[in-house]
Order: sequence, then C-alpha cells, then structure tokens
Amino acid sequence: MATGKIGVTTENIFPVIKKFLYSDHEIFLRELVSNAVDATQKLKTLAAFGDFKGTLGDMDVRVKIDKEAGTLTISDHGIGMDAADIDKYINQIAFSGAEEFLQKYKDTANSIIGHFGLGFYSAFMVSKKVEIRSLSYKEGAKGVLWTCDGSPEYTMEEIDRTERGTDIILFIDDDNKEFLEQARIDTLLKKYCRFLPVPVISGFKQEWKDGKMEDTETPNVINATEPLWTKKPSELTDKDYLEFYHELMPGQEDPMFWIHLNVDYPFTLTGILYFPKIKSNIDIQRNRIQLYCNQVYVTDQVEGVVPEFMTLMQGVIDSPDIPLNVSRSYLQADQQVKKISSYISKKVAEKLNSMFKADRAEFEKKWDDIKIFIEYGMLTDEKFYDAAKKFFLLKDVNDKYYTLEEYRTLVEAEQTDKSGTVIYLYTTDREAQFSYIKAAEDKGYNVLLMDGQLDGHIVSLLESKLENTRFVRVDADIPEKLIQKEDTSKTDLSPLQTEILTGLFSSQIPEVEKAQFTVGLEKLSATSAPATITQNEFMRRMKDMAAMQPGAGFYGELPDSYVLVVNTEEPAVRKVTADATSALESELTPLRSEIESLNAEIAEAQKAKEEKKEDAKDTTEQQKKVAELREKVETAIRNYAATQPEIKQIIDLALLQSNLLKGESLSEFIRRSVSMLPK
Repeated sequence: MATGKIGVTTENIFPVIKKFLYSDHEIFLRELVSNAVDATQKLKTLAAFGDFKGTLGDMDVRVKIDKEAGTLTISDHGIGMDAADIDKYINQIAFSGAEEFLQKYKDTANSIIGHFGLGFYSAFMVSKKVEIRSLSYKEGAKGVLWTCDGSPEYTMEEIDRTERGTDIILFIDDDNKEFLEQARIDTLLKKYCRFLPVPVISGFKQEWKDGKMEDTETPNVINATEPLWTKKPSELTDKDYLEFYHELMPGQEDPMFWIHLNVDYPFTLTGILYFPKIKSNIDIQRNRIQLYCNQVYVTDQVEGVVPEFMTLMQGVIDSPDIPLNVSRSYLQADQQVKKISSYISKKVAEKLNSMFKADRAEFEKKWDDIKIFIEYGMLTDEKFYDAAKKFFLLKDVNDKYYTLEEYRTLVEAEQTDKSGTVIYLYTTDREAQFSYIKAAEDKGYNVLLMDGQLDGHIVSLLESKLENTRFVRVDADIPEKLIQKEDTSKTDLSPLQTEILTGLFSSQIPEVEKAQFTVGLEKLSATSAPATITQNEFMRRMKDMAAMQPGAGFYGELPDSYVLVVNTEEPAVRKVTADATSALESELTPLRSEIESLNAEIAEAQKAKEEKKEDAKDTTEQQKKVAELREKVETAIRNYAATQPEIKQIIDLALLQSNLLKGESLSEFIRRSVSMLPK
C-alpha cells in the first residue's frame, strides 16, 4: 500500500480558487458524471484511431445508490486509470487530463468535457470519504484503489479488478443525506445530464403494481444522447422542433418560429432558439434559455452570452468555448463570449429579414407577437437596430403595415409642419382615443397604433434615429394644431370676454383624481367641437417613462396635466360668451378698472425700487387690495357659471370624449343631459 499527500502548489491552486468555488453542492453530481462521460468518450476516440483494439462493450455511465452503506457510486466503462494516472491526474490537483488528451487528439477528440481536472474534488463537498476503484484500458494494467477522507492524506493500493473503467464511490456525510434519495438524484441528473452524449442510467424504470410504484427490470436512462440541436436542420421536420420545444418548456403553447444555430468558426456554437408568444408583461420571464457545454448543462443565467433582448426567447445554446464553471463577470468580460453574443444577434436578424422577404403577408400576421423581441433588440443593440430597420413595421389604426421607408413616403406630403418636420401621429388606445383619431383622419392624416409594451421607448428611439421626424399622440393638441402648417388665428374676444370665458370654464371643471386642468381659448372652425381635452406630449411622455422606473421620480409624482381647449367660434360657446358678457360686464368693468389702476401703482413703485430711489413706495396694501378685487371678479364669474348648465355640459362632453368623466360626475352629466331634453 502506498500513502502520500496530495500535491497542491502555488502554481496550480489558483485555478481552484478562480473556477471551482461552487456555491451549490449539487454541482458535484454534474462534475462526476461529466468526468465519467469524458472517460467513455476518450476510449471511443482511442478505438477510432486504432490505439485501443479491445471490445468496447457497454459504453454507458451508471449512478447507483446504496442507502444501507450510505454510498453513491458513479461508474463508467471508459478509459480507466492505473496508479500512475491517479498519481498524475488526482494527486496533483488542477492538472487536467482532458487538456493533455485534447492536445494529442485535438482534431477528432469526441466531445471531451472535463477541461480543468478539478471537478472530481467537488465530491468532497458532500462526502466524508471518497474511493476510486479503477482499471486502465492499457494492456497488463493492474486495478487500483484510491481512498481519501478530504484531507491531503490519501492511500492507494493494488486490487483485483477485471472490469475496465472507474467507480467513484462517495460515502455521503450526515449533512447531505438528501443525495441518497433516488428522486433527488434523478432530478439532478435530469437537470444537468439530460442531453449528455453517453447514456446515463440511474436505477430502473418504475410501474404501478399492487397499489404502489415498483422497479421493473428496465434500466432508467435519464438522457437523450443525440438532442435536436446536434443534428442538421435538413434532417429535422417542424414536428421535431415542436416536440423538442414542448420537452424543454412543458405546458407552453406552440412557439411562433425558431432559429437553428450551427457554426464551427471562429468558435463552435450550436443550439435552437424559439420565439414564444408573449401576451403581457406577466409572460416576460427570463432564464428560459439553457446554456450547455458539450451537452452538459451549465446554467440558465445567460445574460452576457446572448444579447439582452434574446433573454425573452426560449431554447438551448451549446458551446465548448464557454467553460462549465463561470461567473457573470467572466461572461461579460470574455472576448469569445462577446463574439458569440454578436453572432447570435446577427443570425436572429438574418432569420427575421429572410422571413420578411420570403413571405411578407405571413410576416405581417406574426408582427404583433414578435415585435416585442424586435423592439427590445433595437433598443438595446445598436447593430441589431441597423439590421432590423429594414424589416421593422409600423402599423396604423386600419391594420395596415409599413416599413419605415414606406411610411415616410406615405405621410411626408400631408404631415410635414411649417418647420419641415414630418409628424407621425399615433394612438396608444384605438378605442379610448377614437374621437381624436377620427378628427385627425378627417383632416387627411394617417394615425399609427402604438399600443405595445415597448412602443413608448420605440417612439423616442425612432425620433432620435429618423431625420426631421417627431411623434405626436393624437390627443396632444386640437386637430388644427397637431401638425401646424401656419400660425393659428387669434380669437376675436376682448380682454374682458377672455377673462370671463376662461373663468367660466375653469370654475366648473370637476375634480378628477391625479389630474390638473388649465383652460385655453382657440379660434377654430364653427363646426368643430365646443371643447376638447388635450394632454401635453412632453409631460405625458415624462410621466410614462417615470412610471416604468422604480420610485417613479419627480415626473411620476406630478398630476396628469390636461388642457381644456374651448372653441370660441362654436355657436354654443359664442352664445355662452355673449350671455355672460351681458350679465357680468357692468359688475366686472369697474373692478377690472380699479385692478388696472392699482397694478399701475405697484409697477411704478417696483420700478422705483429697482432704481433704488428713496421715495419708492411700499405697495403691500395695494397688492392686498388687488387680491381682494380679483377674488370678487372670480366669485362673480363662478357664481354666474354655476347657474349655466350649458357650461358644465360642454366641459363634460369634452371629459367624456377623453374617458375622464367617471363616478359621480358621470351620473350628474347623465341627469343633466336628461333634464335638458325637450319636454
């Protein structure tokens, strides 16, 4: 029997620290099964080269639990080890047998997984003792037993063994007895090993018999050794892709389409990415792309490996160029990973472009479902934007689709304002903003439908990318000013009439939760609505953006800002103006004259103060008097307005048009409308 200490040197301890500080103990099973597959693949490669002339026999990996003995055993019939191999590859930590093997057979090596040589030692995270029982494939080799309790001390002795291969026997410690449960082991094997290239057998298949589940004589093969992504697309049917998708994502409805990745230069990458249907924010779940390394599961945290927008997709990616044990910072910094990410983005763009060119009608049918992927990509990936702008579609309220170039050609003549900016009108709710859409269309304008989850961000992006272009929502202003081609006419109202009309409508606007109103007077067509509610485009966008951010910010705290635009030329408004002027002029004129006189005194005193004159008067009393007089004016206008149901009716019609009339105010509007009907 030989004894000794495991060799750990300053030179080879750093890979341990960098790559094998596992956070999850369960990883040990992946590492040991991967090593067993590695050993099996090595023997197949040696046989293919004629360096092994014996019989291969059963080339599988078996995982066996012995609860009474407290052991978990991983067995293979692969290359095996002799005492020299164990001394070289086990006793000298971090010397990778796979790396050495790959150098010799680098052009044809058959999917060698274990690139680091340290995975074996993950066994000690769950074991109080580990044994290796092995027999090398080499002619004349002797069996060897290696034993270690997790300290640097080990024993190694020759044993009688006739079967080629290796058994790794883990004596599970008291804190990790869960790894002696068949269900737990099978779950982990399905998670990490379900697509390994060598059959992995764990126990036996079960069937219901005599009121309970019992083992059959059929070995339970955990994995599919030739997963779909390892095959050529020409060999596969749509049915194959759909069946594989439902295996990966049980319970999901069929995806819209998929992309089969297959590249071997300048890196190796295979995989299948599916475009699922996303109906709402609830459906946006990341961590649905599984990353593999030579068919060994690595992680579903693929940020950094795939472009950010691709995290909305589902499927698998397999690349031996991404190591089994990586940190997120490693992925983000690694140049090879960045190349893979760029390649995936490019392939997705090419696929979408080919779909658009091959069958535009079919592409348009899919657009509403896939645009969230495309918009997310355009927002987060500059190169993807450059590719996607060729097939990105704008949809109008009549369900017609246009490329960016087509839409520009469509609206440029009619929707260019006096400064030369092309105005893209849009709605975020076809039903709620119907009257605004109709008013815009009546003026010959086209209105886009931008009601998607990311459309608010896309509007800002396109404004920054498209030359002389501005997006304006249809309720941002009155139809006559949405696309201002000339200066609007001023109203014909006198200053007194302006004050009266503004006061009449301001005083009668009902309280709307989280809303603030101002009144604007516009000289519009006599056939236009008596009043319209508009919402400032800039402020609304700021609030919308703030609402998407944690904490909402300054704009998120502000109330919604609306303008009640009163049409001074509409007959009902003209009558209201005339009647109010007649009723209030005699009372308000002297008050206004006194206010003007006091304001003149205040202005003169202010000027003297600015010029630092000694005789500058104190105007506190004048200012107080002005405030009192203004209150009298406002009270007179407010009291009069309260007696005029037509004013409230005009306001409520505008609120109703904007879906802002609710609750008690809506009930009052209905009651008033009935009372105003001819009797």
